[in-house]
Amino acid sequence: MRAAQISPPLPQDLAPIMQLPPIPSDLPVLIAGPTASGKSALAMEIAARHGGVIVNADASQVYDCWRVVTARPTLQDEARQPHRLYGHVPWDATYSAGHWLREVAPLLSGPQRPIIVGGTGLYFMALTEGLAQIPPTPAELRAQADTLDREEMLADLDPRTRQRIDQVNRARVQRAWEVQSATGRSLAAWQDDTPAPLLPLQAATPIVFDISKEWLNARIFARFEHMLDLGALEEVAAMAPHYDPAMPAFKPIGVPELMAHITGEISLEEARIRASVATRQFAKRQRTWFRKRMLSWHRVSPG
Repeated sequence: MRAAQISPPLPQDLAPIMQLPPIPSDLPVLIAGPTASGKSALAMEIAARHGGVIVNADASQVYDCWRVVTARPTLQDEARQPHRLYGHVPWDATYSAGHWLREVAPLLSGPQRPIIVGGTGLYFMALTEGLAQIPPTPAELRAQADTLDREEMLADLDPRTRQRIDQVNRARVQRAWEVQSATGRSLAAWQDDTPAPLLPLQAATPIVFDISKEWLNARIFARFEHMLDLGALEEVAAMAPHYDPAMPAFKPIGVPELMAHITGEISLEEARIRASVATRQFAKRQRTWFRKRMLSWHRVSPG
């Protein structure tokens, strides 16, 4: 049996959810939360009990080259419930929140109500708060940005933009720098001209996982171990001929670490440690962001 067909037996894969709100049959469901928190399992449970199509809102899970290393739904899960926007983007394609928003739009009025699940907060904000219509960045400017330090780009940004973005996230800093450099307007100014959202929050059932660091960290370590068991190393090795650390498709946590092992730079144990640490740091930023930006969402905690 291929690794992609096996469901990782994580502990507490769907722990009891406290204070789950009512799930009206006529409203889209939004499920946000940090990595490894059990979002996909909850989406599967809601789809089985209440009906709906599960829609991806995770920037790493759109790429067709990754299933195991990004914890995409298994083939078994996809056979049990309909899934959309998973693994449909080639590794070398450009993909952004704007691309995702255009693809999710027709699903909002489709025959099955969408259950939109993921950890990319920008996707949810674009959907429920609107997305600024910013012109694309010229390729030569992006190439220049790729050579700059995060701190250097951050220093060029205006105070309002710096306050709004995740300053630790290089991709967010670079995006803001590119917008300002390409258009002559700050990202904050573009955002202030944002059009109406496709799905106002009051027209959905929004759920966000609010979980303890200790509970989540235990799952993060266990999940990466299961990824290795399921073939994550082999999955990354298959993409080694195309590897470019500057490309978005190769940024998911676990890919750079395992690639460094494949090329002989570090041991597998060191790759395991680095990936687990990076995942914990990423989850911490996600938890902080969700708690700050999703104040009106229904908060649920595994019990």
